[in-house]
Amino acid sequence: MKAPAQQGRKIWRRGGPLSWRGRIALAALVALAAAVVWITNVFLTERFTETTRNRAEVRLALYSGNLVSELRRNAIVPQLLARDPALIGALNSGDYTQSTQRLMSFVDEIGAASLMLLDREGRAVAATDRARLGSTHRTQPYFVEALRASGTVFTTLPREAGGYRFTYSRRVEGQAGTLGAILVEVDLAKFERAWSGISDAVLVTDSEGTIVLSTEPRWRGLTEAEALKREPPLTAIRRAVQEAVDWATIPADAYLEGQAVMRMETRIPFRGWRMASFTTYASVRDQVNAVLALEIMAFAILLAGGFYLLSRKTALRMALFQRESAELRDLNARLQREIAERERMQESLAVAEQSLQQSSKLAVLGEMSAAVSHELNQPLAAMKTYLAGARLLLRRNRPEEAATAFHRIDGLIERMGAITRQLKAYAGKGAETLAPVDLAEALTSALSMMEPQLRQGRVRVNRVLPEAPVMVMGDRVRIEQVIVNLIRNAFDAVKTAPEPEIDILLARGETAVLTVRDNGAGIEDLTALFEPFYTTKAPGDGVGLGLAISSGIVSDLGGRLTARNAEGGGAVFEMQLPILTEDTRAAE
Repeated sequence: MKAPAQQGRKIWRRGGPLSWRGRIALAALVALAAAVVWITNVFLTERFTETTRNRAEVRLALYSGNLVSELRRNAIVPQLLARDPALIGALNSGDYTQSTQRLMSFVDEIGAASLMLLDREGRAVAATDRARLGSTHRTQPYFVEALRASGTVFTTLPREAGGYRFTYSRRVEGQAGTLGAILVEVDLAKFERAWSGISDAVLVTDSEGTIVLSTEPRWRGLTEAEALKREPPLTAIRRAVQEAVDWATIPADAYLEGQAVMRMETRIPFRGWRMASFTTYASVRDQVNAVLALEIMAFAILLAGGFYLLSRKTALRMALFQRESAELRDLNARLQREIAERERMQESLAVAEQSLQQSSKLAVLGEMSAAVSHELNQPLAAMKTYLAGARLLLRRNRPEEAATAFHRIDGLIERMGAITRQLKAYAGKGAETLAPVDLAEALTSALSMMEPQLRQGRVRVNRVLPEAPVMVMGDRVRIEQVIVNLIRNAFDAVKTAPEPEIDILLARGETAVLTVRDNGAGIEDLTALFEPFYTTKAPGDGVGLGLAISSGIVSDLGGRLTARNAEGGGAVFEMQLPILTEDTRAAE
């Protein structure tokens, strides 16, 4: 054992300096690679982020300019149509046969979404959308405000199907006064359709901060803060993962569906409107990661070359590992022999524990022998008396009365047989396999064996049993041994009590609980109660193995045995065992 280890240490000393220098070189290369990657990441991230921000500003200026141009181009249309002689004449005469066709000839040139002519009552008398002819708009804001105002009125109204309607309206006047109103609907939805083809998210808010145009339809009608909060349930997880894989800590302006985005905003010179765009950092990450991938690949090639140079030293180390492996195999063989020896010792210990349990039962039977003898002597004396009486009755030719005596003798014999059968079953070693056991029946059998002693000691036994059976999985003989030990300890504890009394309670819940309480003096040392050879009895009355053996039996059955002092005096022992339900019985 010592020679190979010393030789291995010599080998390591010869290869130590070169290995130490190689490790320093590899560590320096890794540190250099990490520094270069970090610096490159920071520099390129800032540069590409600024480029992306500038592009977003240019796109936002272009979008806002197109939107303002469309609004201004449609703003002049109501003023021109309100002065059209054909439309004024139709409103004066009430002849609208050519009005719809005239509006349809204008709509293509103007580029508006629709045109509509309303009479003085707000009824649509001409419209490019024929489905609206005859519809009433008397209470609509664009009609009411147009009649009140002297100029063109702009109105924004929500649609029933979603989105908003943007309209310009102006009243039409004639010589008789107000004749009606002209309505021009602006097609701003085409900008939303155009914006949906880009990766940015774009929104337009009115003067009150309500989103009226957006690439996200579910944002319309909300404020910007409310829209950004409407994220899917997994956004938090996605955000955490995204932040974990980011190469650089990019200060996010906002989070959109769990991704960090940069926010750009511009003011639209129209009624206090504003436009905002949200651009993701995906393009920045892609460009930075492409450069970083090339750098990492270059450093990986350098590391591969370093590992190739260091691999030439592995031959010497392999020889050392082979020697150490041989030593480990020898050590493993010795450990296996020790394990086998310990397993044999454990088997011997298990046999000894079983023998000790059996001896403990036989010792209990020995202590119970006096009471059992007294219990058997009473039936024997009665049988002798009945036999003498039967013999006298037969001499006097009274066979019927003699038969009665024989029946009584038969009952006494059955009683003696029951006592001996219980003692014989208790003295057995028990079954090797576990089976369902009714604790109520085991308790009744244990009390039957202890009945002579309890009767001689004039001990009052109070039993509380449930109506339904309390089933557990175990060995009935060993369970009866535990119950007998608990009742016997309680019997010994109440010998000096003026009115000896033992309470036995069997309960069923999540576990089966058997409680044995006495009105004795209690227990002084609860910590050492279940240790072997600990006893509070006088010398010669016990060796202190009953509770230790009982605790071991209960632990083997998956339960526990506890003891405590009662508040009113005396000791309380509690045995808990796993309950046997129908599902457990089926699985067994």
